[in-house]
Amino acid sequence: MKRLEWEGEEEDRQAALRAAQQRAEFLEHQVGEPLVISNEFAEIRVIRVETRNGARLMIDSHKSGQWITLDPLELEALTWQSTATISAMVGHPFGSLIAEDQ
Repeated sequence: MKRLEWEGEEEDRQAALRAAQQRAEFLEHQVGEPLVISNEFAEIRVIRVETRNGARLMIDSHKSGQWITLDPLELEALTWQSTATISAMVGHPFGSLIAEDQ
């Protein structure tokens, strides 16, 4: 019996494997203990990781499985945003506000 697959399933699987490997590599270079911040809506861990290009912060959501690393300039860029921009990000979960080129 042939297994049913959806279009792009293999690409999604490969991307998930690459992301998991990259996350594990970042966590191998963790500095100090994670800082856990939570409220009734979310819980995240903030982890400092060292890379060959300097320190980054990893923001990790165990509940959703989503994570990102940000360098100092990317973190500073958050301070340039208005509350409307942040609200738009919260109102559009798990997606980018701007379409990325493939």
